Amino acid sequence: MWSYRSWRRRRILARNPVTAQQWAMVQQRLPILDGLDEAENQRLRERSVLFLHEKRITALSGVELSREDRLTLAALAQLPLLHLPDLNWYQGFHELVLYPDDFVSPQRHRDAAGVEHEFDDERSGEAWQYGPVILAWPGVKASGGWDGYNLVIHELAHKLDMLNGSPNGLPPLHRDMRQSDWALAMKTAYDELNAQLDRDPDAETPIDPYAAEDPAEFFAVASEYFFTAPDLLDQAFPAVYRQLQAFYRQDPLDRLKHLQDTHPDYRDATNG
Repeated sequence: MWSYRSWRRRRILARNPVTAQQWAMVQQRLPILDGLDEAENQRLRERSVLFLHEKRITALSGVELSREDRLTLAALAQLPLLHLPDLNWYQGFHELVLYPDDFVSPQRHRDAAGVEHEFDDERSGEAWQYGPVILAWPGVKASGGWDGYNLVIHELAHKLDMLNGSPNGLPPLHRDMRQSDWALAMKTAYDELNAQLDRDPDAETPIDPYAAEDPAEFFAVASEYFFTAPDLLDQAFPAVYRQLQAFYRQDPLDRLKHLQDTHPDYRDATNG
């Protein structure tokens, strides 16, 4: 049966071919793609091309992007969606803005007493509910290893969160998921993390302490760890890992274990 959507997709892919050499370079830059099977790699490759067609990448002065750079950014953006239904999960924004370094973002915060505070915060990434995703290019280049850090996944997790309105750590769940299970897993872990930091603000937390800022940041940081340090997330908060596994329809921990079974020093080697 003829489908305009399928025809348009094939047309975009045909007009924007990715060579085997280009995709091999992307894979070399992103160890977290290791272990994807042939079908997954092909799907990610195609979705990366479609992402670049649908979203505008604005590189500010000081950022020079090659074709491989753009594909690398797109692959990071599409990895979380790899096994989700082919729907418009990244709706509501059309642009990613790349800064040459961390940038200053004006912030407002109302405290418990109702007093509003204004301050400047230095950031490497920011996602606006009705605007673009802003990324510092050094942070993008540092993403892709099995080390618990991924700026692109973090900021785009916020965009998934925003599909339900203001970010609160609850993206649209699938029909076979229960909101009560999600809330229990996330809140328990979030409260545990905050309790640990209340006891000792300098504590060595199992995941980045920035996750304790608010539920939205907890979801974004947990998503980072899910894809880049799944063993650490599963060890610290197994219920959170299971919820993210159900949401993203992936099991990065299984991929990492297979890679480590083959090469016991795999993680140390790839994180260099």
